[in-house]
Amino acid sequence: MMKNVLGLFLTAALMGTAQAETVFVTLEKDNALAVVDPIAGKLIKTVEIGQRPRGIAISPDNKFLYIATSDDNTIRIIDAETLKETGKLPSGEDPETFALNPAGDRLYVSNEDDSQVTVIDIKHKKAIKQIKVGVEPEGIIVSPDNLWVASASETTNMVHWIDTKTNTIVENTLVDPRPRALGFTADSQQLWVTSEMAGTLMILDVKTKQIVKTIKFDVQGVTSDKIQPVGVVIDKDRKRGYVALGPANRVAVVNAQTFEVEKYLLVGQRVWNLAFSPDQKRLYTTNGTSNDISLVDLESQTVTKSIGVGTYPWGVAVKP
Repeated sequence: MMKNVLGLFLTAALMGTAQAETVFVTLEKDNALAVVDPIAGKLIKTVEIGQRPRGIAISPDNKFLYIATSDDNTIRIIDAETLKETGKLPSGEDPETFALNPAGDRLYVSNEDDSQVTVIDIKHKKAIKQIKVGVEPEGIIVSPDNLWVASASETTNMVHWIDTKTNTIVENTLVDPRPRALGFTADSQQLWVTSEMAGTLMILDVKTKQIVKTIKFDVQGVTSDKIQPVGVVIDKDRKRGYVALGPANRVAVVNAQTFEVEKYLLVGQRVWNLAFSPDQKRLYTTNGTSNDISLVDLESQTVTKSIGVGTYPWGVAVKP
């Protein structure tokens, strides 16, 4: 009996270990990818990846990483287990941000210098459409229901709504200055948009394509010029959203039902981007100028760890 209990305990322990996720972080100044064990709280290794890696995403089956190496003008396909490059995608010039569709067969790239979005067929590694958008497009995302690609143009101050069936813009929404990042709710009913210059978060209704709420961030002891909202994510239950506030070194916790700011979490310096753990019990932030990532426990809403990763961490993706 004791042996059976011990065996079950060991099996459960091993399963728990196997389920621990891996966090991948692009290091813009090191031209590398950091591989982190967040549960152990340590950097496992760094891998050279190309010139100025920034945007990163993982395929829906968790087998491949896509990494934009901006100065190489390409998006690299990396095996998520071996970390070996398996191919490249024709991204256009200076790719920084991009978005995968839910099926994982289309990738949409922001080409800032050319004021366009490039649509890539991943299977055939082929660009199938260039869509002209506003000046300096950066933030881009695909809705979970795969109906919309939303692209934000920083200088035109617009969100462009691209129909995924036709790859054409069907509507534009004027937003606050320098829209930086976008996040759809899991039900595809809302689009959250950050404004780096205005220090705001805008909630857009997807049906009307109009702003229904604007939230102005105000952090005690931090001057307004330091509050520069960038990355944004919303949990799958639409209970809370999290906004990286750049040089304010904070993540804003926003109630996704009332749109009230619940609290500000102090993280590393120049927080850029955010990603949930697969079970959404943790949140990871990339902190550009403190060269680390922060781990936020979402149950207690506290920052529990800081892990050094390398120079200028930018993008983050998580593998179960």
